[in-house]
Amino acid sequence: MLYAVGDIHGRIDKLDALLRVLPLASGDRLVFLGDYVDRGPASKEVLDRLIDVADAYPCVFLLGNHESMFLDFLGWSGPAYFGADVFLPNGGDATLASYGWLEPRMPSPGELALPAKHEAFFRSLQLHHAEGAYVFVHAGLGRTLARAGDVAWALRHARVEELLWDRASSDWEHDLGATVIYGHTPRPDFQVRWNLPYSIGIDTGAVYGGPLTAIRLPDETLFQV
Repeated sequence: MLYAVGDIHGRIDKLDALLRVLPLASGDRLVFLGDYVDRGPASKEVLDRLIDVADAYPCVFLLGNHESMFLDFLGWSGPAYFGADVFLPNGGDATLASYGWLEPRMPSPGELALPAKHEAFFRSLQLHHAEGAYVFVHAGLGRTLARAGDVAWALRHARVEELLWDRASSDWEHDLGATVIYGHTPRPDFQVRWNLPYSIGIDTGAVYGGPLTAIRLPDETLFQV
């Protein structure tokens, strides 16, 4: 079975609880949709746990917009890393605190060094993943690709900004021949965004008081804590 997990945002308590209820078995795989850090109190601990999970099961980890901002803040260069100027107002202070980087003073980004395992984890993050009848992105594919007719072509031409930030088109009908599984945009009531056969949104606002959600595929069974 394949499991996709929505936005965690530093909530190690909910991640641990979710891992306890998932009926994982040998041969199962997991796709995590990004936004592991920021806003919640335990971003560093979340990364430690995800690294442990990847030692036990095959995992794909997507880059979220919050990882993009964080890594840009740390001085990483590349088209996938941007938004450092809004990192702190978007919960980045909680991430720095989880690493112990806010005491006794606010350091400059050049003074910050990630643990080696965390740096390797961040360098492994992917912008998208396609498997079977599903395609996984953090946010969306953008309006212009909804009628591409070919999911592989759409992924090759997707813009990084839309993969990480798009909120406008994730629930649109499309002809890509796969169901898009995405995070990034919770509903006000923290429910799953069902728009079958086109898309399923599983950011259910874990850091805002909603549940942390995983979906098992292909039977599309939900697990929530």
